[in-house]
Amino acid sequence: MRAMILAAGLGKRMQPLTADLPKPLLKVGSKTLIEHQIERLVAGGITGIVINHFYLGRLIEELLGNGSKYGTSISYSKEPIRLETAGGIIKALPMLKDDCFVVVNADIWTDFNFASLEPVDGIDCLAHLVLVENVDHNPHGDFYIDDKGRVHEDYSARDQRLTFSGISVMHKNLFRNYPIQPRSMVPLLQEAMREDQVGGAMYEGMWMDIGTPQRLKEINAIFDAQMKANSEAGE
Repeated sequence: MRAMILAAGLGKRMQPLTADLPKPLLKVGSKTLIEHQIERLVAGGITGIVINHFYLGRLIEELLGNGSKYGTSISYSKEPIRLETAGGIIKALPMLKDDCFVVVNADIWTDFNFASLEPVDGIDCLAHLVLVENVDHNPHGDFYIDDKGRVHEDYSARDQRLTFSGISVMHKNLFRNYPIQPRSMVPLLQEAMREDQVGGAMYEGMWMDIGTPQRLKEINAIFDAQMKANSEAGE
């Protein structure tokens, strides 16, 4: 499968760090967030990557180039206006080529194994979402997984709700007949959930939404500690 990295956000919550830099280019250790993401996707067997961008997107292209230095091919979907999540994916569909593809947010940090993701058929299942335990900034969660592995948005099931990780597998049929225009992903998923066409699984490993300067500082501290521990173990 190919993958799409959603990188067209404005990074407002990251100000002033994003005053002259798009959020995906903020660094964890010596590499940018998006470079760490690309390396994990490539390690997981992803065969090509499409990145959408809007705010200072030329800087993303200048850093990453055609992807050859990361062992993959990278294409770019430049947005003249912000198309939001679904709109951005719809515009990029011809570049994604495959019927089914991975979608991942550029501003998450995770040790998730992308090789564990499988295609969805586009009929019985239009999307597969990876969910994680709720975090402080999203205490009530987003969706819950029923006993058949299907994902729903049911506010009466608050105790069972989990947080959407920003990692998913989607089929192009989820976007059928929608034009290229600003559109959120949420209504499309809600409609598919009502038809029982969204699957999901919970991931219990490392995951963090790097949405604020404080969280960027936290993940850098964690990363530095891991690097130090690995170095000492190798001595």
